[in-house]
Amino acid sequence: MKAAVIEAPGKVTVTTVPDPAPGPREVVVDVAACGLCGTDLHILQGEFAPTLPVVPGHEFAGEVVGLGSEVTELAIGDRVAVDPSLYCNECRSCRAGRNNLCDRWQAIGVSVAGGAAEYAVAPVANCVRLPDHVDVQDAALIEPLSCAVRGYDVLNSRLGSHVLIYGSGTMGLMMLELAKRTGAASVEVVDVNPKRLATAEKLGCSQAALSAEELGRPGGWDVVVDATGNAAAIQDGLERVAKAGTFLQFGVSDYATTATISPYRIYNQEITITGSMAVLHSYERAAELFATGVLDPQVFISHRLPLTEYPQALDRFAAGQGRKIVVLP
Repeated sequence: MKAAVIEAPGKVTVTTVPDPAPGPREVVVDVAACGLCGTDLHILQGEFAPTLPVVPGHEFAGEVVGLGSEVTELAIGDRVAVDPSLYCNECRSCRAGRNNLCDRWQAIGVSVAGGAAEYAVAPVANCVRLPDHVDVQDAALIEPLSCAVRGYDVLNSRLGSHVLIYGSGTMGLMMLELAKRTGAASVEVVDVNPKRLATAEKLGCSQAALSAEELGRPGGWDVVVDATGNAAAIQDGLERVAKAGTFLQFGVSDYATTATISPYRIYNQEITITGSMAVLHSYERAAELFATGVLDPQVFISHRLPLTEYPQALDRFAAGQGRKIVVLP
């Protein structure tokens, strides 16, 4: 089969690899669409993946075409979206129900072969059957949506909160859509890219601006979300949190990224700084939300490219072009 392969830091090709075979409790998925994500860029930089080469792609959906010998929950022809998370279920974090912090955390498309290929293998437990009205190519959006749902689990956002989001790429826009549905009094978005801000305005944010300074909330925001991973955005956002407010680090930064905090201000104003890592008990809920139309795929997916253009798709994504880019094997 054809697959994209990150062979070494900075090197990605589309080549032919052996067809996958399922284990007893696994299925083979004929991949309909696979989304690109900032994590893929980190893998290309040599971060996250413990070993290279690897077939990337942790946001994917498709049709079941192969069953392991012990699979009874799914049938050939079922359309599924795949949660990429792989946990050991043995370490302290897993036993505490914090599987996303697993000491041996792995993921399909990160540490084992993923969905940037014609076929991918997944545990049956990681597959969510799609209702008939959901386009299987659009369902690649469920995985990033599940990360956003996890983010709001961490926030425990109160009704009537004023929310500021840094970044109007895919993840920032998903956080915007969820904020609107969790009772925010206002949701404002900051981005240095005017074209992306136009999408935030289209989706109904309260205000959109190139900087938080333009928005004019001197007391700060109850909830500040960084969806960029950018050091300058993070530093600015930390300083925009209102008294008793919360800062959520949601964007994925490079390992070397740092920011400065004022411990006295955190103490004196009871500010919470927290993070949200990947998916935790949120994938099925995201699939259900997606089926209700919480997102408009025609707005969120800006490019649909053939798998053969995966390297170019990564370049386009790294350059900040468009919103969600998916490849179609």
